[in-house]
Amino acid sequence: MRQRQIQTYEDGQFTEQSDEIALESALTIFVNGEEFATLLCTPSYLEELTYGFLASEGLIRVAGDVQSLNVVEEKGFAYVQLYNQRRLEEMPVSKRFIGSCCGKSRQFYFQNDVRTAKTVMSQTTITAIQCLNLMKALQESSTDFQQTGGLHNVALASGDKLILSRSDIGRHNGLDKIYGYCLKHQLSLKDKIIVFSGRLSSEVLLKVSKIGSGIVLSKSAPTTLAIDLADDLGITTAGFIRNSRFNVYTHPYRIVQ
Repeated sequence: MRQRQIQTYEDGQFTEQSDEIALESALTIFVNGEEFATLLCTPSYLEELTYGFLASEGLIRVAGDVQSLNVVEEKGFAYVQLYNQRRLEEMPVSKRFIGSCCGKSRQFYFQNDVRTAKTVMSQTTITAIQCLNLMKALQESSTDFQQTGGLHNVALASGDKLILSRSDIGRHNGLDKIYGYCLKHQLSLKDKIIVFSGRLSSEVLLKVSKIGSGIVLSKSAPTTLAIDLADDLGITTAGFIRNSRFNVYTHPYRIVQ
């Protein structure tokens, strides 16, 4: 966060005050000496972000696929050397592909999504009260959002507690930071739940499927494509979790009384 003097208008008058502003910067990732992608993100946990992004893009499967990773935060660069020495142009990434997900071919995917998105077979269940409590815990722990109003928050949870939380200006970046932490620390993703502050888009659902969680809880709404993907990928989605109510959009059997 960064402080800035601003003008605030209220009740017919302007006053000057200090405000906390959410940080946004660019991180350019080089893989095997070639520029791969530039992410606009909150400059925190950049190594985790890089690991998670590479995994969600299908370039790595485990942290051990990375020979070296060097983040130069002040310049906004991340240099990654993989044990796989293939050039990026030889890797199936960032190419549009009309493919089939779980036998259904109505959606558009990147080719790497077809390879890395997976049907979730988790038998984990959660109670309705646990859904409400986990969202409350996420909101209470989101101090950066409370100070700036400009960040999304995402957490990895078990049924009764938050295990890990991250924030970022981008919903997808927050998920990649969670994913990257789990890869680096070999944290099992079995039976885990994703708790989310933002809208559930198709990109978010694809990342949740790559992480392998069977349940994603959100304070906000899903999109139609996200719901279609959740149907296909076997993911339980619950949205508008606020106060004492929420909606369950897909695979409701995982949320019980």
